[in-house]
Amino acid sequence: MKADYASMTSLCLLRLSAIGDVCHAVAMVQAIQKQYPQLHITWVIGKVEYQLLKHLPNVQFVIFDKSQGWRSYAALRKSLLGQKFDVLLHMQVALRATIASLMISARVRIGFDKARAKEGQWLVTNKAVEPLATPHVLEGFMGFAKAIGVKDLSPKWNIPVTESDSDFANELIAEIEKVLVICPAASKAERNWLPERYAAVADHAVSKGYRVILCGGPSQLEVDLAASINHFASQSIENKVGQTTLTQLLAVLNRASVVIAPDTGPAHMAVTQGTPVIGLYAHSNPGRTGPYMSLMQVVSVYDEVIRQQFPNMTIPWGKRAKGDDLMSLISVEKVIQQFDSMT
Repeated sequence: MKADYASMTSLCLLRLSAIGDVCHAVAMVQAIQKQYPQLHITWVIGKVEYQLLKHLPNVQFVIFDKSQGWRSYAALRKSLLGQKFDVLLHMQVALRATIASLMISARVRIGFDKARAKEGQWLVTNKAVEPLATPHVLEGFMGFAKAIGVKDLSPKWNIPVTESDSDFANELIAEIEKVLVICPAASKAERNWLPERYAAVADHAVSKGYRVILCGGPSQLEVDLAASINHFASQSIENKVGQTTLTQLLAVLNRASVVIAPDTGPAHMAVTQGTPVIGLYAHSNPGRTGPYMSLMQVVSVYDEVIRQQFPNMTIPWGKRAKGDDLMSLISVEKVIQQFDSMT
């Protein structure tokens, strides 16, 4: 199907989750806006993710609340009733997204290429992005911008926060301070580093003149991990876990000197703010899901683990390593070495 993208007036983007992925998607959206400044963009997004991006300029959001079960699809249909878009960018490979896309009327429906169009996505699209053999998630998303004629695919971010969020961060971190922010928790406990090792790195950073602040969400896993890190630390560490909104956290990450995090959303939030990140990886390939502008600073044992688990085999690019204790293979010394090289 051929399309004259220069003449399109409306575009719908379907990307519901997660925090890191919507951060990647922002770079793609803003690349599109740069080339097509008059284009009306509607983004169908998850409820939590909306809280981070709700101030994004010139984007209309439609919230898809998956907690409502089947009612969420009816609510989406009602929200979009009477709208027909020139283009739909179907950017989520999940059955719920495939079903949600049926509530969106669009002439051109762009999805992933055949190798990546899982969960029935290929059934509800009529055009595919170019296949990529080993893309980072952000590069995969940029393929959608390229598919509609965008030329400049270099990632840039502008995610505004309110003045009160900026004031919160400015009061917490003075401009002249050296601050290490540790966002220690991923969504699954197996992807978290050991609390005593976080504490050892925090103690080292304090010895180098850095303030250390723990940040994260209010889940019990995150609260307990932060408490355990504080228990093992011999130096003073400030615990702000569960005490910030997503936009406050974004503002704090903007003020940080360095961020340390496993495979979790705040690592990618920090990237959008231009803050260097030391990503800690064992289960997933950092070449695919690492902090995009800090890939050279990642401390990873993924390659050695995947070779051990699948010897003499060709491994798919997105293959995850399995095991509850893989993060223990990341040494304190390697992380401190990376921290010292960056600071």
